[in-house]
Amino acid sequence: MRYNCVMTKQHNSQKYNTSYQLKLPVEISTIIEISDPVYTFCEVMDCINLRKYLAVKESKTGRKRYNPLILLKVILFAFMEYGYVSVRKIEKLCKTDIRFMWLLQNNDPPSHMTIDNFMNETLLGNIEDIFAEINGYIFLKEKVDLEHVYIDGTKIPANAYKYGWVWKKSCLKNRNKTFEKITMLLTEINREIEALGIKFGTRTEYAVEYMEQITEQYIKLTGINPETIIRGKGHHKTAEQRRYDKLNEYTEKLKTYSKHIKICGEERNSYSKTDTDATFMRMKKDYMGNDQLLPGYNIQIGICDEYISVFDVKQHASDMDCFQPLMEKFNKTYGKYPKYPVADAGYGSFNNYLYCEEHGMEKYMKFTMFKKETEDSKYRDNPYRAVNFPINENGNPVCPNGKEFTYLYSRPVKGNKYGRREELYQCEDCTNCPHKERCCKCEGNRVIRLNEELTEFHKEVLSNLNSVHGALLRMNRSIQAEGAFGTIKWNKSYQRIRRRGLKSVILEIAMISCGFNLHKYHLKSLARQLAA
Repeated sequence: MRYNCVMTKQHNSQKYNTSYQLKLPVEISTIIEISDPVYTFCEVMDCINLRKYLAVKESKTGRKRYNPLILLKVILFAFMEYGYVSVRKIEKLCKTDIRFMWLLQNNDPPSHMTIDNFMNETLLGNIEDIFAEINGYIFLKEKVDLEHVYIDGTKIPANAYKYGWVWKKSCLKNRNKTFEKITMLLTEINREIEALGIKFGTRTEYAVEYMEQITEQYIKLTGINPETIIRGKGHHKTAEQRRYDKLNEYTEKLKTYSKHIKICGEERNSYSKTDTDATFMRMKKDYMGNDQLLPGYNIQIGICDEYISVFDVKQHASDMDCFQPLMEKFNKTYGKYPKYPVADAGYGSFNNYLYCEEHGMEKYMKFTMFKKETEDSKYRDNPYRAVNFPINENGNPVCPNGKEFTYLYSRPVKGNKYGRREELYQCEDCTNCPHKERCCKCEGNRVIRLNEELTEFHKEVLSNLNSVHGALLRMNRSIQAEGAFGTIKWNKSYQRIRRRGLKSVILEIAMISCGFNLHKYHLKSLARQLAA
């Protein structure tokens, strides 16, 4: 059988042309809409001097450094448009978005590593000054009222493992147990070396250095060589080796506990292993559905005429402790304190009211029971509440049964930094009182606690907030402060912190705040143009 093989020549032709033709104008700005935010952005950036915050020494070797001012413009415009944007997305925008190409001014698009290094090396220490410079221009143009500040806070989950917690109280408890074990071990060792006339001192608490000294002395006394100790299965440990191992074990435990307690500091009770600056706190949105604490940061903002005038990042969950640092930051930035700081019930406390009194600020922060005091007349007018007891000519409270309360003593309130004290009074006789069941269910004579200064503060706050001016301020706070967080968290989808470490989180929030104010300024400028 014969086969005819026919060779066919294959032509692999490759086309090097395309039907899409590149047609660009000489000036890119001619195809950008006149109402685009990039023009408002350039107006602000070109009218302020930011070079003083970007000055960095050039290296004599290596490639020439990328223009820092162009990098800053690219980053801030990205945050203005998107709320939060990653460095890789900024790199992509510089290659694909014509507005970013225009901002680059014929420079090559920066890589994501260039952008990231610029953020961490240059912006990390100067971003708050840049934020103040941007606000200075916008506030002057908009004639922003700095007398009224609307304050609010929110807790945002950190970029940390939600099960990698360290609890300070647990460390303190376990450290005390270790102290007891060390005392028992040293007592046992002292019985062993009693014949040598040597005795190790026992204490209630042991320092790591003291334990290391004891271990060295024990090695000299027993002649143990740590390098030649035989370990593993099938090898019998001597009594001296077991005690030596326990000394090392307890010393390492003390080192670990000391490290954990030092990281927590005095103000925190917990931290996350993957982000040691994050604190475990309750979030408004509980993803687990079991009221579990999650690592996060407490973000504080102060709003003036819809602009973020001041921001702060704190590691503790309580808003009460965040008010004074926020106001100090406001004073440092603008050279004065606001006259009307308006905040919700999370900020009203004796410390904060006294702080306002000292710095000439009016008291417009709700206290914990403000809503009940305002809306629940049964609670407010309850004659059995200690604050509603009339005061007689002797200056003592009198109960509804006409019995006088006599002064017992005064004591400081635990944890109060301003030396707040409370006075305790006891009824002269509660025997056979017809109001006993409604007044007090305790046995014996009723004891009440009063603080006249705090009661006067509460009356002043109620008077301020229930006035027409106070009602308008409360309404504006709910619109402006909570609205700002609504725009950042929901409109711009920023619901989790991306960076780790307190300084890096401050950088992130500062860039978001700069973008928020620039975007708000653009919207207001656009509205004025449309109205005209």
